[in-house]
Amino acid sequence: MKTGLTYDDLLLVPQYSDIRSRKEVCLKSTLSTKIELQIPILSSPMDTVTEVPTLLAMNSLGGLGVLHRYNTIADQAIMVHDAALEGINNIAAAIGVSGDYKERASELVNAGANIFCLDVAHGHHILMKEALQFLKSEYNQKIHLMAGNVATLEGFNDLADWGADSIRCNIGGGSICTTRIQTGHGVPGLETIFECAKSDRDTKIIADGGIKTAGDIVKALAAGADFVMLGSLLAGTDETPGKIFTGDDGELRKVYRGMASSSAQKDWRGRVASQEGVTSSVPYKGSLKNIVEQLQRGIKSGLSYSGARNIRELQLKAMWIQQTGASAIESSAHINKR
Repeated sequence: MKTGLTYDDLLLVPQYSDIRSRKEVCLKSTLSTKIELQIPILSSPMDTVTEVPTLLAMNSLGGLGVLHRYNTIADQAIMVHDAALEGINNIAAAIGVSGDYKERASELVNAGANIFCLDVAHGHHILMKEALQFLKSEYNQKIHLMAGNVATLEGFNDLADWGADSIRCNIGGGSICTTRIQTGHGVPGLETIFECAKSDRDTKIIADGGIKTAGDIVKALAAGADFVMLGSLLAGTDETPGKIFTGDDGELRKVYRGMASSSAQKDWRGRVASQEGVTSSVPYKGSLKNIVEQLQRGIKSGLSYSGARNIRELQLKAMWIQQTGASAIESSAHINKR
C-alpha cells in the first residue's frame, strides 16, 4: 500500500546559494502563452474570498482572482463587467459543468471574461469531460479553461486530454472542506502535486487546498506546481466579501465557509445536497496587499534557500527530507510546546 505525504511531512533541504538579495528572485509563472502572471498566486472562487475587490487587488499585485459562481448568471456577469470597466486584461470566472453552465459561459464571455474555472469538487468525471469538450469546441483558443479538482495523475492526464489548459489539483485538503471525512476519498495534498507533476502533458498545475503558510507554497512549487490557489490565507482581508464582526473571543473576524457547506448551499440554491464543507470564521487581517506581499517575501526567501532564482530552478534543484512528528514540532515555533 502506498504512503501519501503532505506539506507537514516533508521539508526542503537547504543548499548552497549565491543569491545576495531577494530582488534577484523572480516569481513569474505562465498560465498560458498569452497569460503571464508576476506571482504564482490565485484567489479561490469562493463567496467569502473572491468578488470584484479581491479580483482587482490580486490583479494589482500581479496575481489572479477567480470570481465565484454562487449567484445568478446576471449577478456574475455584472461582476465581470465591472472588472472590465477597470481595464483588467485577464478576468477569470467560475462556472459549473451541468445545468445552466452553457448559458453562464456565453454571458460571461459577452461581459469580458477570458478565463473559465470549471469549478467542481470531483473533476475526474464524465460531466467534466463533456463540458470541457463543449467549451473547447465553442470557444477554441479564445478562452483559457481551468478545470478541476483532481487528485491523481490519471485524472490530470484525462482532463488535459479533454481540453483543460490548467488543472486544480487536490481533493479534500481545504481547511473548511470535509470531503475526506464524508466520503473517505482523497490524496494528501503534496502527494497529489508530486503525482500530477509526472504528466507529460503541457498543462499547468495549480496546487489548491491545504496550503497554510508561505513555506507550504514553496513546497508546492518545488513539487511541480506552477501556481497555488489560496482561500483561507486570503480570507478575512478588507477586500474579501463579508462584514467584520466581533467574535466570542473579542477579536475582529470575518466569515469563511466552504462552498459545499450547508449555509453556502442554502444561500446559493435553497437546498442542501451533499454536505462536504463547514462554515467558520477567520481573524480580520486588514489589507490583502499586506498579506500577499508577506507571502511573496516568504516565497522568495524559500527559493533562495535552495539557491533558485526562479520557480523552474527550484523544481530542478529541490532536495527533500521526510520529518517525523517530533521534527514537525521542532519546525514550528515551539517555545510553549514542551
